[in-house]
Amino acid sequence: MRLEQSGDPTGVHRVLDERVVLPQAAERLDTRREIWPDEVRVRVERLNLDAASFRQLERTHDRDPAAIRQAVLDIVATRGKMQNPETGSGGMLIGVVDEVGPDSPLGLEVGQRIATLVSLTLTPLVIEDGLATWDGTHEQVPANGYAILFGRSIAAVLPDDIPDELALAVMDVCGAPALTSRVVGEYAAPTVAVIGGGGKSGSLSLAAAAHAGARRTIGVVPTETEAARLKQAGLADEVVIADARDPLALRQCVMSAGGPADITVVCVDVPGCEGGAILATADRGTVIFFSMATSFSGAALGAEGLAADVTMLVGNGYAPGHAALALDLLRSRPGVRELFEGRP
Repeated sequence: MRLEQSGDPTGVHRVLDERVVLPQAAERLDTRREIWPDEVRVRVERLNLDAASFRQLERTHDRDPAAIRQAVLDIVATRGKMQNPETGSGGMLIGVVDEVGPDSPLGLEVGQRIATLVSLTLTPLVIEDGLATWDGTHEQVPANGYAILFGRSIAAVLPDDIPDELALAVMDVCGAPALTSRVVGEYAAPTVAVIGGGGKSGSLSLAAAAHAGARRTIGVVPTETEAARLKQAGLADEVVIADARDPLALRQCVMSAGGPADITVVCVDVPGCEGGAILATADRGTVIFFSMATSFSGAALGAEGLAADVTMLVGNGYAPGHAALALDLLRSRPGVRELFEGRP
């Protein structure tokens, strides 16, 4: 069923706050099933919670699966979307197109299986099964319900050659390799350090940097186990171990591996990594923050306090062609797939 009145492509017509804000900034969203003419309703099959949000829920609820499950249900029921109030982040979902408004510009058809490439923090969402089949121990959440996409939302049809869970995990972080590739292309054979190089966004960013022409890639990981896995995957020229929250140790490790880096990409889901990333980066270099745990005020003030002449970019999760690029890297670089499939 469709509503007759016109909506706004940004989705502000779904905002229930007293003042006009965009859906991501809203406290509550309208989750009515009926769609406006430019909207799409999706039957939800699986959510992918972003890493920072899921880790925060684990810490807060002492890794109690039942408590974590209830916390997610409470957030969605209260806010009409999945937006962790502590981290401000959400994730994405896969599902089947259920209804398409006549004015939708997304080019989707009923029955297509898609992944949404916009955050759950701005997606109207209703969960109808109580997450009964989710064990509460993993970021990927089997779910039954529905979600709404706006005129300016983004979605991609799921590929036939990649399992759904793997495709969802890749698309969840596909903005990181796309922006990394773009920035690498602006330099002449740069050295690129990826903090959190053994994770999802980190491994894709290393692959993207090499593909885009990086002269040297440095993967920074926190443990010997992750170092061994990243070396086995062959995605970095150098692999070093450091606690990214220790700025001096991080700087030293990157320097010992051939730094400072012309480009530093931060892909870790813990706070406190801003200073080390700045110290590990050369003057006139670039730091890309792809972690929702980043304190952007801390990064700005930290760079000022260190007299660091670096450009700092916020990874916003979108760049044209980002999903296709990430999936192509998964297909062409076996080490990327190895790391994704080997994640617990």
